[in-house]
Amino acid sequence: MKRIILLAIMIISGLTTIAQQEMMVSHYMFNGLLLNPAYAGTHDYFTATALHRSQWVKFDGAPVSQIISIDGPIANKRLGIGLLIHNDQIGIISQQDVAANIAYHLPVGAGDLSFGLKAGIGSYSARLNDVIIWDQADQVYAQNNLQGQIIPKFGFGLYYHTQKFYAGISVPMIYSLDDKILLENSTTSDYFKQHYYFNSGYVFEPSVNVAIKPSILVKYLANAPVEVDLNCNFLLYHRLWLGAGYRTGDALIGMIEYNITPQLRAGYSYDYTLTDINNYSSGSHEIMLGFDFGKDIEIKKRSPRYF
Repeated sequence: MKRIILLAIMIISGLTTIAQQEMMVSHYMFNGLLLNPAYAGTHDYFTATALHRSQWVKFDGAPVSQIISIDGPIANKRLGIGLLIHNDQIGIISQQDVAANIAYHLPVGAGDLSFGLKAGIGSYSARLNDVIIWDQADQVYAQNNLQGQIIPKFGFGLYYHTQKFYAGISVPMIYSLDDKILLENSTTSDYFKQHYYFNSGYVFEPSVNVAIKPSILVKYLANAPVEVDLNCNFLLYHRLWLGAGYRTGDALIGMIEYNITPQLRAGYSYDYTLTDINNYSSGSHEIMLGFDFGKDIEIKKRSPRYF
């Protein structure tokens, strides 16, 4: 119980910057829009994805997220557009975000360099009256609940890709108008912090029916340890992805994705927690369903989708 209370207090007080403010999912390597607005429209067709994540199952107040995304190319594939809808529950905090993404694609060398912008609004609620505190006279926690506070958010990203290589840098939230949700007597001028992401991957094809995709994601947040995801996925017979990963200081990850048809795909991932939370949780589960469509979908049937 003490662990749960302390976790809730840290998240709402803003005294720590390691609280989970940006979405954390394991299937990001199959949908780059979750990390980077510059990913929008980097395929010849539109793609839609629905994802559910239950983190730290059986741990009271653990994060639960749902994400819907859609993106595709327009203007002779020079531009990409995308929509991202995100619902997140963690402890006493509830957040819903809707964001529009637009990217400009510029041919560079053997691939394309994309510049992406993200603009959206978030609805933030916090049940402050549910917090269990020891000092009843503490004015920091004496204020009323926050209900549906609307917060504009803006982000930026760069993304370069060829047929077998990609690399991206992004700040999903570079600026937000979040002064309405700062607690009284807060020692910080902003609640939402900038998260900096760098990710990259390459595809090897040792045979006609096997492709290997190692990838890396580096996450940086000021005043918090740098977090690194190391992953390796295998594509078998252009239909089945099998993969494993390691998130530093956090979890071991196993994942699977199956191309049911050239347009429809489904995936699942499991995170085995390596921290002390493992004593109270059975791990994290994630399910994903994707559908690709558009006039150029036939291109995908001839060339497998790697990222």
